[in-house]
Amino acid sequence: MIRFLEPWWLLVLLPVLALAGAYVWRQFRRRTYAMRFTNVDLLRTLAPKGLGWRRHVSAAAFLLSLFILGSALARPSIDKEEPLERATVMLAIDVSLSMEADDVAPNRIEAAQEAAKAFVNELPPTYNLGLVSFAKAANVLVSPTKDRSAVIAGIDGLALAEATATGEAVFTSLDAIRTVPADGADGAPPARIVLLSDGYRTSGRSIEDAATAAAQANVPVSTIAFGTDTGVVDIRGNLQRVPVDRQSLQQLADQTKGYFYEAASVSELKQVYEDMGSSIGHKVEAREVTQWYAGAALLFGLMAAAMSLVWTSRLP
Repeated sequence: MIRFLEPWWLLVLLPVLALAGAYVWRQFRRRTYAMRFTNVDLLRTLAPKGLGWRRHVSAAAFLLSLFILGSALARPSIDKEEPLERATVMLAIDVSLSMEADDVAPNRIEAAQEAAKAFVNELPPTYNLGLVSFAKAANVLVSPTKDRSAVIAGIDGLALAEATATGEAVFTSLDAIRTVPADGADGAPPARIVLLSDGYRTSGRSIEDAATAAAQANVPVSTIAFGTDTGVVDIRGNLQRVPVDRQSLQQLADQTKGYFYEAASVSELKQVYEDMGSSIGHKVEAREVTQWYAGAALLFGLMAAAMSLVWTSRLP
């Protein structure tokens, strides 16, 4: 869609429209004068021969060239989506013991690793990507980087531990985002946290506090509730149910203007990552097309001149 960066320059079109109006008025006036002749033979001798509608074509081309040239002064542009070089995604993965449940084949953690690596490979190479794992505490395994191999290695090396510190995962991810170099830009980089968890928070700061901090930092947290309500895990010889805390994860996403997803299989989790990857770190930039307008104006001006020379032996 065409939009104008300096639309007030469109005021220069008013004289062009006035000129077009004057031309139309003049043609009607000429017709009125012509009707005063009652002698048809005399009218034919006075009227120019062979022009007819053609004289209007050259005039229309000339007026159109003026109109387009005037529009060019308003700096016409089209919007184009561009990737943000400083866009940062922090991938936070739950490594609590509940991730060993096999309600998702082969088990939750291996399925999560497989889907996470697919997500990493699909992200545009211009994005910074970091990795956080969280159980009783949250740890930055890979600081934001464009080196995808480091993130893949970090995902492959995930190790399970006790407890679930969901809130700490958000705080740690926010700290990592602040380490992204400014590279001459103002303010924090555009960022998003993608958090995958399968259970209830049992350690660290609350999810509510984490949501408040992320919202204040203008960092959306998209959450994925991974697993099923029938999952069980053997902890020290005792089978324990490990249902998914959908409500808390959805509230975290809603409060930070992120997205909440549910995934109960590898294919569903991969689809979630694909959806999120298509909406991270883009901005709309105006690309000027003034030269297109100037070229079109020149083309119509040349057409008007050529037609006028051929049909009347003079320039318009």
